[in-house]
Amino acid sequence: MASNFVDYVKVCCRSGKGGAGSAHLLRTKGDAKGGPDGGDGGRGGHVILRGNKQYWTLLHLKYTKHLIAEAGGNGGENRLHGKNGKDVIVDVPLGTVCRDFESGETDCEIIEDGQTAIIAKGGRGGLGNDHFKSPTNRTPRYAQPGEDGVESWKIIELKILADVGLVGFPNAGKSTLLSVVSAAKPEIADYPFTTLVPNLGMVAYRDDKSFVMADIPGIIEGASEGKGLGYRFLRHIERNSALLFMIPCDSNDIRKEYEILESELANYNPELLDKDRLLAITKCDMMDEEMIGQMKEHLPQNIRSVFISSVTGMNIQKLKDMIWETLNDSNGISDKY
Repeated sequence: MASNFVDYVKVCCRSGKGGAGSAHLLRTKGDAKGGPDGGDGGRGGHVILRGNKQYWTLLHLKYTKHLIAEAGGNGGENRLHGKNGKDVIVDVPLGTVCRDFESGETDCEIIEDGQTAIIAKGGRGGLGNDHFKSPTNRTPRYAQPGEDGVESWKIIELKILADVGLVGFPNAGKSTLLSVVSAAKPEIADYPFTTLVPNLGMVAYRDDKSFVMADIPGIIEGASEGKGLGYRFLRHIERNSALLFMIPCDSNDIRKEYEILESELANYNPELLDKDRLLAITKCDMMDEEMIGQMKEHLPQNIRSVFISSVTGMNIQKLKDMIWETLNDSNGISDKY
Protein backbone atom coordinates (compact mmCIF):
# COMPACT_ATOMS: atom_id res chain seq x y z
CA MET A 1 0.00 0.00 0.00
CA ALA A 2 2.81 2.40 0.80
CA SER A 3 4.21 2.04 -2.71
CA ASN A 4 0.83 2.88 -4.22
CA PHE A 5 0.43 6.19 -2.42
CA VAL A 6 2.05 9.03 -4.35
CA ASP A 7 1.34 12.60 -3.28
CA TYR A 8 4.05 14.54 -5.18
CA VAL A 9 5.04 14.52 -8.85
CA LYS A 10 6.95 16.85 -11.15
CA VAL A 11 5.88 16.91 -14.78
CA CYS A 12 6.68 18.90 -17.89
CA CYS A 13 3.54 20.37 -19.47
CA ARG A 14 3.56 21.45 -23.12
CA SER A 15 0.44 22.90 -24.69
CA GLY A 16 -0.24 22.71 -28.41
CA LYS A 17 0.87 25.31 -30.94
CA GLY A 18 -1.95 27.16 -32.68
CA GLY A 19 -2.58 26.39 -36.32
CA ALA A 20 -1.61 28.93 -38.98
CA GLY A 21 -4.21 30.98 -40.77
CA SER A 22 -4.58 30.44 -44.52
CA ALA A 23 -3.63 33.07 -47.12
CA HIS A 24 -5.66 31.36 -49.84
CA LEU A 25 -7.26 33.39 -52.66
CA LEU A 26 -10.44 32.13 -54.26
CA ARG A 27 -9.81 30.75 -57.75
CA THR A 28 -12.67 29.05 -59.59
CA LYS A 29 -13.58 28.39 -63.19
CA GLY A 30 -16.02 31.28 -63.13
CA ASP A 31 -14.01 33.59 -60.89
CA ALA A 32 -10.31 33.71 -61.73
CA LYS A 33 -9.62 36.63 -59.43
CA GLY A 34 -11.73 35.90 -56.37
CA GLY A 35 -11.11 37.54 -53.04
CA PRO A 36 -9.36 36.12 -49.97
CA ASP A 37 -11.06 33.11 -48.44
CA GLY A 38 -8.39 31.80 -46.08
CA GLY A 39 -9.73 30.27 -42.85
CA ASP A 40 -8.41 30.63 -39.33
CA GLY A 41 -6.05 28.18 -37.69
CA GLY A 42 -7.29 25.97 -34.86
CA ARG A 43 -6.43 26.51 -31.22
CA GLY A 44 -3.64 24.43 -29.74
CA GLY A 45 -4.61 21.85 -27.14
CA HIS A 46 -4.66 22.74 -23.43
CA VAL A 47 -3.21 20.70 -20.56
CA ILE A 48 -6.04 20.40 -18.05
CA LEU A 49 -6.39 18.98 -14.54
CA ARG A 50 -9.80 17.57 -13.59
CA GLY A 51 -10.98 16.61 -10.11
CA ASN A 52 -12.11 12.99 -9.72
CA LYS A 53 -13.43 11.78 -6.37
CA GLN A 54 -12.59 8.19 -7.32
CA TYR A 55 -8.87 8.95 -7.20
CA TRP A 56 -6.91 9.07 -3.94
CA THR A 57 -3.31 9.12 -5.16
CA LEU A 58 -1.12 10.59 -7.92
CA LEU A 59 0.29 7.14 -8.71
CA HIS A 60 -0.89 7.34 -12.34
CA LEU A 61 1.41 10.35 -12.83
CA LYS A 62 4.46 8.89 -11.10
CA TYR A 63 6.11 7.71 -14.32
CA THR A 64 4.62 10.42 -16.57
CA LYS A 65 7.31 13.01 -17.17
CA HIS A 66 5.64 14.87 -20.05
CA LEU A 67 2.07 15.97 -20.72
CA ILE A 68 1.99 17.08 -24.37
CA ALA A 69 -1.14 18.46 -26.01
CA GLU A 70 -1.84 18.36 -29.74
CA ALA A 71 -1.17 21.29 -32.10
CA GLY A 72 -4.05 23.03 -33.82
CA GLY A 73 -4.72 22.43 -37.51
CA ASN A 74 -4.03 25.04 -40.16
CA GLY A 75 -6.84 27.04 -41.72
CA GLY A 76 -8.00 26.08 -45.21
CA GLU A 77 -9.55 27.56 -48.31
CA ASN A 78 -13.19 28.56 -48.45
CA ARG A 79 -12.84 30.01 -44.92
CA LEU A 80 -12.36 26.54 -43.47
CA HIS A 81 -11.42 26.73 -39.79
CA GLY A 82 -8.53 24.54 -38.68
CA LYS A 83 -9.18 21.74 -36.24
CA ASN A 84 -8.56 22.55 -32.57
CA GLY A 85 -5.78 20.55 -31.00
CA LYS A 86 -6.81 17.73 -28.68
CA ASP A 87 -6.59 18.66 -25.00
CA VAL A 88 -4.71 16.53 -22.49
CA ILE A 89 -7.06 16.01 -19.53
CA VAL A 90 -5.57 14.47 -16.40
CA ASP A 91 -7.81 13.25 -13.58
CA VAL A 92 -6.46 14.00 -10.10
CA PRO A 93 -7.71 13.44 -6.53
CA LEU A 94 -9.62 16.14 -4.71
CA GLY A 95 -7.20 18.28 -2.73
CA THR A 96 -4.60 18.44 -5.52
CA VAL A 97 -2.56 21.63 -5.82
CA CYS A 98 -0.59 22.57 -8.94
CA ARG A 99 2.19 25.15 -8.84
CA ASP A 100 4.88 26.38 -11.17
CA PHE A 101 8.27 24.82 -10.52
CA GLU A 102 10.27 27.94 -11.37
CA SER A 103 8.24 30.64 -9.60
CA GLY A 104 6.55 28.51 -6.95
CA GLU A 105 3.26 30.30 -7.65
CA THR A 106 0.07 28.27 -7.26
CA ASP A 107 -1.74 27.71 -10.56
CA CYS A 108 -4.83 26.00 -9.20
CA GLU A 109 -6.37 23.95 -6.39
CA ILE A 110 -8.74 21.13 -7.27
CA ILE A 111 -11.25 20.61 -4.46
CA GLU A 112 -14.48 19.57 -6.22
CA ASP A 113 -15.42 16.55 -8.29
CA GLY A 114 -15.47 17.51 -11.97
CA GLN A 115 -13.65 20.81 -11.40
CA THR A 116 -11.25 21.62 -14.22
CA ALA A 117 -8.29 23.98 -14.47
CA ILE A 118 -6.02 24.77 -17.40
CA ILE A 119 -2.38 24.58 -16.32
CA ALA A 120 -0.88 25.07 -19.81
CA LYS A 121 -2.95 27.08 -22.26
CA GLY A 122 -2.85 26.17 -25.92
CA GLY A 123 -1.62 28.69 -28.50
CA ARG A 124 -4.23 30.79 -30.30
CA GLY A 125 -4.83 29.93 -33.95
CA GLY A 126 -3.73 32.49 -36.55
CA LEU A 127 -6.27 34.54 -38.50
CA GLY A 128 -6.78 33.80 -42.17
CA ASN A 129 -6.33 36.48 -44.84
CA ASP A 130 -10.09 36.97 -45.03
CA HIS A 131 -9.78 39.09 -41.86
CA PHE A 132 -7.32 41.50 -43.46
CA LYS A 133 -9.20 42.56 -46.58
CA SER A 134 -10.08 46.24 -46.81
CA PRO A 135 -11.18 48.77 -49.43
CA THR A 136 -7.54 49.58 -50.09
CA ASN A 137 -6.26 46.00 -49.94
CA ARG A 138 -8.75 43.64 -51.49
CA THR A 139 -6.43 40.68 -51.93
CA PRO A 140 -4.18 40.39 -48.86
CA ARG A 141 -1.70 37.61 -49.46
CA TYR A 142 -0.71 37.14 -45.87
CA ALA A 143 -2.18 35.50 -42.77
CA GLN A 144 -1.21 35.13 -39.13
CA PRO A 145 0.90 32.23 -37.93
CA GLY A 146 -0.40 30.33 -34.94
CA GLU A 147 0.84 31.25 -31.47
CA ASP A 148 3.33 28.91 -29.87
CA GLY A 149 2.21 26.73 -27.03
CA VAL A 150 3.75 27.06 -23.60
CA GLU A 151 6.13 24.66 -21.92
CA SER A 152 6.86 24.63 -18.21
CA TRP A 153 7.57 22.26 -15.35
CA LYS A 154 4.79 21.88 -12.82
CA ILE A 155 4.69 20.48 -9.30
CA ILE A 156 1.50 18.55 -8.66
CA GLU A 157 0.96 17.60 -5.05
CA LEU A 158 -1.87 16.16 -3.02
CA LYS A 159 -3.11 17.61 0.26
CA ILE A 160 -5.66 15.20 1.63
CA LEU A 161 -9.17 16.54 2.22
CA ALA A 162 -10.63 15.35 5.52
CA ASP A 163 -12.86 16.71 8.26
CA VAL A 164 -10.58 15.71 11.11
CA GLY A 165 -6.89 14.81 11.08
CA LEU A 166 -5.20 12.62 13.70
CA VAL A 167 -2.01 14.20 15.03
CA GLY A 168 0.44 12.46 17.34
CA PHE A 169 3.77 10.77 17.81
CA PRO A 170 4.36 7.28 16.39
CA ASN A 171 2.51 4.54 18.30
CA ALA A 172 -0.05 6.98 19.76
CA GLY A 173 -2.92 4.73 18.64
CA LYS A 174 -4.04 6.75 15.62
CA SER A 175 -4.31 3.81 13.21
CA THR A 176 -6.07 1.68 15.82
CA LEU A 177 -8.68 4.38 16.39
CA LEU A 178 -9.27 4.77 12.65
CA SER A 179 -9.71 1.01 12.25
CA VAL A 180 -12.28 0.95 15.08
CA VAL A 181 -14.44 3.91 14.03
CA SER A 182 -14.35 3.31 10.26
CA ALA A 183 -14.01 0.57 7.67
CA ALA A 184 -10.41 1.58 6.93
CA LYS A 185 -7.83 -1.15 7.52
CA PRO A 186 -4.50 0.61 8.13
CA GLU A 187 -1.46 -1.44 9.03
CA ILE A 188 -1.14 -1.70 12.81
CA ALA A 189 1.89 -2.97 14.70
CA ASP A 190 3.72 -2.36 17.94
CA TYR A 191 6.62 -0.38 16.51
CA PRO A 192 7.12 3.24 15.39
CA PHE A 193 6.31 4.44 11.88
CA THR A 194 3.96 1.58 11.06
CA THR A 195 1.90 4.12 9.12
CA LEU A 196 3.91 5.29 6.11
CA VAL A 197 1.08 6.92 4.15
CA PRO A 198 -2.01 8.88 5.19
CA ASN A 199 -5.13 6.74 5.56
CA LEU A 200 -8.70 7.97 5.16
CA GLY A 201 -11.79 6.52 6.80
CA MET A 202 -15.48 7.42 6.71
CA VAL A 203 -16.76 7.54 10.30
CA ALA A 204 -20.44 6.74 10.75
CA TYR A 205 -22.25 9.03 13.20
CA ARG A 206 -25.78 9.29 14.60
CA ASP A 207 -28.80 9.47 12.26
CA ASP A 208 -26.86 8.34 9.18
CA LYS A 209 -24.49 11.29 9.43
CA SER A 210 -20.77 10.81 8.81
CA PHE A 211 -17.43 12.59 8.65
CA VAL A 212 -14.02 11.82 7.15
CA MET A 213 -11.06 11.06 9.41
CA ALA A 214 -7.43 11.05 8.24
CA ASP A 215 -4.64 9.14 9.97
CA ILE A 216 -1.48 11.17 9.35
CA PRO A 217 1.91 9.38 9.75
CA GLY A 218 3.50 10.09 13.12
CA ILE A 219 5.23 13.38 13.83
CA ILE A 220 8.48 13.54 15.79
CA GLU A 221 10.27 16.44 17.39
CA GLY A 222 12.04 18.29 14.58
CA ALA A 223 9.55 17.15 11.92
CA SER A 224 9.09 20.71 10.69
CA GLU A 225 12.84 20.79 9.99
CA GLY A 226 12.67 17.66 7.89
CA LYS A 227 13.31 14.96 10.52
CA GLY A 228 11.48 11.66 10.37
CA LEU A 229 8.42 11.27 8.16
CA GLY A 230 6.50 14.20 9.59
CA TYR A 231 7.78 16.91 7.27
CA ARG A 232 6.65 14.98 4.22
CA PHE A 233 3.09 14.62 5.48
CA LEU A 234 2.56 17.82 7.47
CA ARG A 235 1.01 19.41 4.37
CA HIS A 236 -1.90 16.97 4.58
CA ILE A 237 -2.90 18.50 7.92
CA GLU A 238 -3.45 21.86 6.19
CA ARG A 239 -6.64 20.54 4.58
CA ASN A 240 -8.26 19.20 7.74
CA SER A 241 -11.12 21.17 9.28
CA ALA A 242 -10.20 20.09 12.82
CA LEU A 243 -7.27 18.34 14.48
CA LEU A 244 -7.45 15.53 17.02
CA PHE A 245 -4.24 15.35 19.03
CA MET A 246 -3.61 11.84 20.37
CA ILE A 247 -1.25 11.07 23.26
CA PRO A 248 -1.08 7.71 25.07
CA CYS A 249 -1.80 7.65 28.81
CA ASP A 250 1.60 6.06 29.56
CA SER A 251 3.43 9.12 28.22
CA ASN A 252 6.06 10.52 30.57
CA ASP A 253 4.70 14.05 30.23
CA ILE A 254 1.42 14.53 28.36
CA ARG A 255 1.54 18.31 28.55
CA LYS A 256 5.09 18.42 27.16
CA GLU A 257 4.21 16.05 24.30
CA TYR A 258 1.24 18.23 23.40
CA GLU A 259 3.43 21.33 23.42
CA ILE A 260 5.97 19.64 21.12
CA LEU A 261 3.26 18.64 18.66
CA GLU A 262 1.81 22.15 18.81
CA SER A 263 5.27 23.64 18.24
CA GLU A 264 5.98 21.44 15.20
CA LEU A 265 2.71 22.50 13.58
CA ALA A 266 3.42 26.17 14.32
CA ASN A 267 6.93 25.93 12.87
CA TYR A 268 5.61 24.35 9.69
CA ASN A 269 2.61 26.68 9.25
CA PRO A 270 1.38 28.99 12.06
CA GLU A 271 -2.11 28.99 10.51
CA LEU A 272 -2.52 25.35 11.57
CA LEU A 273 -2.97 26.54 15.15
CA ASP A 274 -6.08 28.44 14.07
CA LYS A 275 -7.88 25.14 13.49
CA ASP A 276 -10.22 23.69 16.10
CA ARG A 277 -8.42 21.14 18.26
CA LEU A 278 -9.30 18.26 20.56
CA LEU A 279 -7.10 16.03 22.72
CA ALA A 280 -7.63 12.28 23.14
CA ILE A 281 -5.67 10.41 25.82
CA THR A 282 -5.39 6.91 24.37
CA LYS A 283 -4.85 3.36 25.68
CA CYS A 284 -6.83 4.05 28.87
CA ASP A 285 -8.38 0.57 29.17
CA MET A 286 -6.20 -0.25 32.21
CA MET A 287 -6.97 2.99 34.07
CA ASP A 288 -9.64 3.41 36.74
CA GLU A 289 -11.60 6.55 37.60
CA GLU A 290 -9.16 7.55 40.35
CA MET A 291 -6.15 7.39 38.02
CA ILE A 292 -8.00 9.34 35.35
CA GLY A 293 -8.95 11.98 37.91
CA GLN A 294 -5.33 12.39 38.97
CA MET A 295 -4.14 12.60 35.34
CA LYS A 296 -6.61 15.36 34.48
CA GLU A 297 -4.58 17.74 36.62
CA HIS A 298 -1.60 17.30 34.27
CA LEU A 299 -3.42 17.91 30.99
CA PRO A 300 -3.12 21.06 28.85
CA GLN A 301 -5.71 23.59 29.93
CA ASN A 302 -6.47 25.27 26.62
CA ILE A 303 -7.99 22.27 24.84
CA ARG A 304 -10.95 19.95 25.41
CA SER A 305 -9.88 16.40 26.20
CA VAL A 306 -11.30 12.91 26.54
CA PHE A 307 -9.87 9.60 27.80
CA ILE A 308 -10.43 6.75 25.32
CA SER A 309 -9.58 3.14 24.60
CA SER A 310 -9.93 1.86 21.07
CA VAL A 311 -9.58 -1.72 22.34
CA THR A 312 -12.52 -1.65 24.79
CA GLY A 313 -14.50 1.15 23.11
CA MET A 314 -14.21 3.37 26.17
CA ASN A 315 -15.59 6.86 25.41
CA ILE A 316 -15.42 6.30 21.63
CA GLN A 317 -18.97 7.55 21.17
CA LYS A 318 -18.23 10.54 23.38
CA LEU A 319 -15.21 11.30 21.19
CA LYS A 320 -17.41 11.13 18.07
CA ASP A 321 -19.87 13.54 19.71
CA MET A 322 -17.07 15.97 20.50
CA ILE A 323 -15.69 15.78 16.96
CA TRP A 324 -19.13 16.26 15.40
CA GLU A 325 -19.87 19.22 17.63
CA THR A 326 -16.50 20.79 16.84
CA LEU A 327 -17.00 20.36 13.10
CA ASN A 328 -20.46 21.93 13.24
CA ASP A 329 -19.80 24.66 15.79
CA SER A 330 -18.36 27.79 14.20
CA ASN A 331 -16.58 28.66 17.43
CA GLY A 332 -15.47 25.15 18.19
CA ILE A 333 -16.22 25.83 21.87
CA SER A 334 -18.77 24.16 24.09
CA ASP A 335 -19.38 23.72 27.78
CA LYS A 336 -21.08 20.35 27.21
CA TYR A 337 -17.92 18.40 28.06
